[in-house]
Amino acid sequence: MALTKIFEPIQMGNITIPNRVVRTAHGTALSRGELSEDLMAYHLERAKGGVGLSILELMCIHPSSPAGLSVFAPTLVESFKRFMEDIRPTGMRIFQQAWHGGHNGLPADGSPPWSASDIPNPMLGIVPKPMTQSMIDEIIEAYVTGAKLCEEGGLDGYEVHCAHGYLIQQFLSSNSNKREDDYGGPLENRMRFLLEILRAIRSEVSEDFVLGIRVAPDLTEGGIDVEANQQIVARLESENLIDFLNISIGNYQSFTKIIGGMHEPMGYELPTSAPIAHASKTPSIVTGRFRTLEEADQVIRAGDADLVAFTRATIADPMLVAKTKAGRAEDVRPCIGCNQKCVGGVFGPYQRMGCAVNPAVGFEATLSEDLLEPAAEKKHVLIVGGGPAGMEAARIAALRGHKVTLCEAMKDLGGAINLAAKAPTRHGFGDITNWLERQVYELGVEVQLNTLIEAEDVRTMAPDAVIIATGSLPRMDGIQLSHPGIPAKGMERSNVLSSIDVFTSQTNDFGRMAVVVDDLGHFEAIAVAEYLLEKGTAVTFITRQISIAPKLEGAMMVSPAYERLCKQDFTIHTRTRLLEAGENVSKVVSIHGGPPLEVKADTVVFVSHNASVNDLVDELEGYDGTVVAVGSANSPRYLEDAIREGHLAARAL
Repeated sequence: MALTKIFEPIQMGNITIPNRVVRTAHGTALSRGELSEDLMAYHLERAKGGVGLSILELMCIHPSSPAGLSVFAPTLVESFKRFMEDIRPTGMRIFQQAWHGGHNGLPADGSPPWSASDIPNPMLGIVPKPMTQSMIDEIIEAYVTGAKLCEEGGLDGYEVHCAHGYLIQQFLSSNSNKREDDYGGPLENRMRFLLEILRAIRSEVSEDFVLGIRVAPDLTEGGIDVEANQQIVARLESENLIDFLNISIGNYQSFTKIIGGMHEPMGYELPTSAPIAHASKTPSIVTGRFRTLEEADQVIRAGDADLVAFTRATIADPMLVAKTKAGRAEDVRPCIGCNQKCVGGVFGPYQRMGCAVNPAVGFEATLSEDLLEPAAEKKHVLIVGGGPAGMEAARIAALRGHKVTLCEAMKDLGGAINLAAKAPTRHGFGDITNWLERQVYELGVEVQLNTLIEAEDVRTMAPDAVIIATGSLPRMDGIQLSHPGIPAKGMERSNVLSSIDVFTSQTNDFGRMAVVVDDLGHFEAIAVAEYLLEKGTAVTFITRQISIAPKLEGAMMVSPAYERLCKQDFTIHTRTRLLEAGENVSKVVSIHGGPPLEVKADTVVFVSHNASVNDLVDELEGYDGTVVAVGSANSPRYLEDAIREGHLAARAL
């Protein structure tokens, strides 16, 4: 399909955006306060890839709500100027998002957060201070200060965050605004704070500095819905206060909708964002898991938006626009919507944004694929194992000019991802292994399927380097980490299965009831539970963890999964372990003690930490060449670790 709209320039205020591809503001944790070298390199990579507009992550404008970039960073303006010197030749425009979290933020001095009223947020649960007139005036001036600093630094525009339940939306929503003064009551009053902020900014910046807002229906009863957003936008447009409109979805009561995972379809936000865009006269941006420019072009042709956001899609592949423009859309590395390393990286244990499928994210200055150089010495590289770690290693080694042989014991490439993709809502995992497989073949890698490699085979082939990516297998020893010295009994029974047994079953007959034991706390056990429920088997979920899949909470995947599970024949016991797997009845007990509980189950599925399959490493001890294990063969972990280690191992050859 010919792309007729996405590459067209568009006017915003007095500036021109070179195309309709936008990257919306998103937290990276690559900086603390001011633009770091890593953050600048991250954005510059996407600018080189042809993106039309990027909105920098939230900038805190007041000490009562510190986070992200900060107006108080002493070298902020200088770093903006230096950053824009690099950005200008690419043509990409840069806006800055201005933010105050209200009751979603915590002042650095430990004092209570500020808000419209004394309504706490659902996560922190701390009662905020209702803002006085002097506090309101102080925040308005802070937004103005931020705008002036951004213009002084050479940025093109300023986005005022009025969405996601942050301070301005706390004033807009009757759920959080219980005021009885001029800032409370009817919507016209509740939008007074926003109006005063935008009027004050307009009066202090030049006509060439673009000003816009981010809005969102918050999906809560009594909150800010589509109609309220339409009224707010119309009011702002009546005074010519905004040059663009960025439409999102959700708040802290519907947090997982803000960054929808792979369970959400492309364009999942359009039912609420398109009506707001239709009612607006201002250039509008929409978001919602868009991955291809063809999808966006259709949205723009349909009149549902003027620009489309590709934030995660350009995290996964910074060259999305350039590749598509060059007729190479099939070469775009796909975002799979797993959220495990982007938002999951920021809110999870990494405390830094990355990407499960693109290990260069956040490390563009050293790991950009533009920096790959032909190997000084061309080697024969043998890769054992054709999962994501092995295929990424093969891809990078081939790009560097090595002769690569990839051997896989199974009949297909893909490894454990082929099983993960069988679970309901998880088919998107297969997108990355399909892409890797296509790249491997196109790069001329010699692929040998149904080929089990042993140490003697390696010695016969005599490669210069061996990358072992043989993955891992389940531990079916019954050990649960709350009580490692008391393994569950009955693990030898034929009705006790691993996740691999479930997903490779030829019969799909798991009985009427199953117990799923989760000692891992990631998505694997959820995937098993959903798969069993789909087959008509009721599930009792047993976990020693404090909740279901706590390791994946930061990726915004748990609540949507729990919502799906609770609509089915599903029961959960947290802080519980398996005592004994039986033929029809299994025994479980609280990890804190007490009497055992009998649970009916025809099938018991045990999910725990895997064991690496890496015997080949030991067998090649003393081999005259490089031998390295990557991914789960090195240590059983997750997709992002497998791809990163495969990438780095091949890069180091």
